[in-house]
Amino acid sequence: MSSTPSSPSDSIAGGSAHANDSLSLQTRVVSAGRPDRNVDAGVNVPIELNSTYLAPGEKGYGRYGNSTWTALEEAISSLEGGSTLVFSSGVAAISAMLSLLPRGAVITTSRNGYSGTMVLLRQAEESGALEVRYVDVSNTKEVLAALPGSTLLWLESPTNPALEVADMPTLIASAKSLNIGVGVDNTFATPLVQQPLEMGADIVVHSLTKYISGHSDVILGSISTKDPALYQRLSDLRKIHGAIPGPFEVWLSLRGIRTLGVRMERAQANALELAKRLSNHPAVEKVRYPGLPDDPHHAIASSFMKGFGAVISFDHKGGAEAADKACASSQLIAFATSLGGVESLWERRHRWSAESPTIPTNLIRLSVGIEDVEDLWRDIDNSLRASL
Repeated sequence: MSSTPSSPSDSIAGGSAHANDSLSLQTRVVSAGRPDRNVDAGVNVPIELNSTYLAPGEKGYGRYGNSTWTALEEAISSLEGGSTLVFSSGVAAISAMLSLLPRGAVITTSRNGYSGTMVLLRQAEESGALEVRYVDVSNTKEVLAALPGSTLLWLESPTNPALEVADMPTLIASAKSLNIGVGVDNTFATPLVQQPLEMGADIVVHSLTKYISGHSDVILGSISTKDPALYQRLSDLRKIHGAIPGPFEVWLSLRGIRTLGVRMERAQANALELAKRLSNHPAVEKVRYPGLPDDPHHAIASSFMKGFGAVISFDHKGGAEAADKACASSQLIAFATSLGGVESLWERRHRWSAESPTIPTNLIRLSVGIEDVEDLWRDIDNSLRASL
């Protein structure tokens, strides 16, 4: 079987993955991307360490395909409902998507978002390659007003790190009615919480480094789409530009995805409890988490999301210096950038110069892990009090 097919229907990712549509998503994270059940076959796909393949055949060369890639692509495809390509990083996946746009294309996107994406967009603006319209994605009227003339609506919801929630069903439908392409970064939510392709989006991107892999040990990205022609363009681009993943990293991500359901269940439960407690903490000025009933995005998130994610952002009353001191004072939570791992991480986002200027300088992003919630709260409380 070719691991770099000529069309999605020729691959595991675009074909047999959908044979499991009757299973729940929580079951698919465990069952999809497995080898055929032959006598004495392993239950896991092995790591394929080959750069060279004997001819004649469909793989051709190690930059074109790998059976370990295909297994992970099948698993993600089963969750997102479209055919998937794995890339060397989330930024590589986003870069591949942006590279398909014609010069001068107009992108409507969030004013707040993943800093890597924001840097790519600013660079494209400065070079004249793209025109970018920045909007508050939680303000549906503002987004709709910006859409006419756009080539692409790029959504990140919930946004990183402001945790704003877009009315994705409405915005996607409106963009498609205007013949505008729609891409969604689904890293924060994961396909267990929302499935943008089912809402009509053209592309879904993941930083697989985060929740899907879940153990802070790989750098990977992915793109999923239902459009065979778009899939083929992206597949050809990956081959030629070389943003391919390593098979060992892919195998680790495939192993990580098996526990995505239980990790997300525990992490989201922890996040909701911690968000409630942070709302009453004397060192906290504002909590941003759509799972809280009084959060401004709670109602819209509840209307289509199947959860609220496991990232909390909050503003420290003491300002930027106190926020840094709190993060540095923790004994359990790691003071580090990134998110989505089994371990809890936090940081003041504006310690990075690339952070959006609209993000408060005292905002702390907390990626909630699967530790005991009481241990987490004790560490948070002690660290915040030490920073006052």
